[in-house]
Parts: sequence; structure tokens; C-alpha cells
Amino acid sequence: MFATVVGTSLWAGYELGQQTRLANSESERANRILHDMIRQQQTDLEETRAASREHIDALALRLGEMQSHILRIDALGERLAIIGKLDTGEFDFSESPARGGLDASETAQSVEAGELVAEIEGLARTLDDREHKLELLEEMLLGIELQKQTTPAGRPVKKGWISSRYGYRKDPFTGKNAFHHGVDIAGKKDSDVFAVASGVVTFAGEQSGYGYLVEIRHADGYATKYGHNSKIFVEAGDLVTKGQVIGSLGSTGRSTGPHVHFEIVRNGKTLNPSKYLRKIN
Repeated sequence: MFATVVGTSLWAGYELGQQTRLANSESERANRILHDMIRQQQTDLEETRAASREHIDALALRLGEMQSHILRIDALGERLAIIGKLDTGEFDFSESPARGGLDASETAQSVEAGELVAEIEGLARTLDDREHKLELLEEMLLGIELQKQTTPAGRPVKKGWISSRYGYRKDPFTGKNAFHHGVDIAGKKDSDVFAVASGVVTFAGEQSGYGYLVEIRHADGYATKYGHNSKIFVEAGDLVTKGQVIGSLGSTGRSTGPHVHFEIVRNGKTLNPSKYLRKIN
């Protein structure tokens, strides 16, 4: 009887041990599965974070490129406003455009990421197009401005009056009819003589009949001559700008008194300067 009880106890202990080991094995297996799931979730989370960072970095890079485009467009706009003589108060590129409207926050919806990316790409294409068109417009306006600067127009002196016009006249020394290839503008001795257009000085010195002469070559076949100066302030080869002082009004050469002989030539043929002068009586 005692042996039976002992045997039963031993068997019960063995069964309990087996169940305990099985329970421990199942627990360890469940723990391993749980740990594997956690590690996989951590890996997935890190991959998602990395992908999000790459996506954000790409958007930030695109945004930086667009900001650079906007800065260039603002600079172009400011230059065009100056060239076109626009009202800088009305066309102030340093300020954001004025906007407004009713509060619609209750019905407003958040923008989806894909929609935002599409809008950013669309805006980038628009900026590229506008920048290109503004550059073309700037080139055109600069071309117009350059043409204005290099085409003869205006007065070679601030004050003066036309003492002899272009065309046939009575020669002041012989009294005979002779062709006058320019206009004579009388004025105060040693007053400034200005270039009426930008160009390159092709002659600066004494020439028979003209006295001290300055000749300037301009664009589109134009050239201007300024004769009878008392002094010359430029040399052959100098680049002069419109309105620059090139000499002093005098009476050198074949002259009866202080004046500037103003002559315009185009492609080797003299033109009547009168239509190129402004407000000269």
C-alpha cells in the first residue's frame, strides 16, 4: 500500500513537472513571438520614419528651389519696375500680395499629402514659366532702353539758340549760297557741351573748319559731330554716355562767335538735326 502511494506521488510529480516544463516552453515561445512582433514593428516604424524624412527632405529641397526662383523673380520685377518707370509703391516686390476673405475654418479641410505635392510641382512649373517670360521682357526693355540711349536725341547744350539752320544758307564769310551740314547753336562761351547719345569717340582734336571737334559713333549707323569747342575732355576710343560733358562751347576754327556746330550723320549721309533736338528755339 505504501509503495502504491509513493508510486502515485512520484508519477503525479512527474506529470506536474512535465506540465510545468510545457507551460514554460509555451511561455517562452509566446515571449519570442511577442519580441519578434515588437522588433518587426520597430523596424517598420524606423522604415516609415526614414521614408517620411526622405519625403520631407525632398519637399524641403523643392521648397528651397522655389524660394530661389521667387527671389530671382522679385529681383527681376524690381529691375523691370525701374526700367519701365513704374510706381514702386504700387509694384513693391518686398511685400506679400494683399489677400483676405470670410472665416471658413469650420468647413475647411486639410490638404492631403499627394494633393500638396501636386500643387507644389504645379507652382514650380508656373514659377519657371514666369521667370523665363520676365527674363525675355527684361531683355526687350533693356534693348529698348539701349536703343534710346544710343540713338541721337536731345540738346548738346543746356541753354542756347539756333543761330544757323541745316541746309542752304548765306555763308557768313563769303555771302554766297552754301550747304550747311548741321545746325549752329549759339550760347555762353565755355558752357558745357554734352553727348546726345552714348557711343565711342572716333575723333577728338583739331580739324580744318571745325576747330576743336569731337565725333562720336553710335548704334545703327549714327554718328554725331560737335565743332568749334574751346576745350575737349575726351579722346578717340573713349566710351561716352548720353549726357556726358565732352567739351566746352567755343569759337575755334571757322567761326564768328561762341557756338557749337552740331551735326548728325547716318551711314555716311548728313541728316537735319532739327528733328532730333528737343525744346530748342
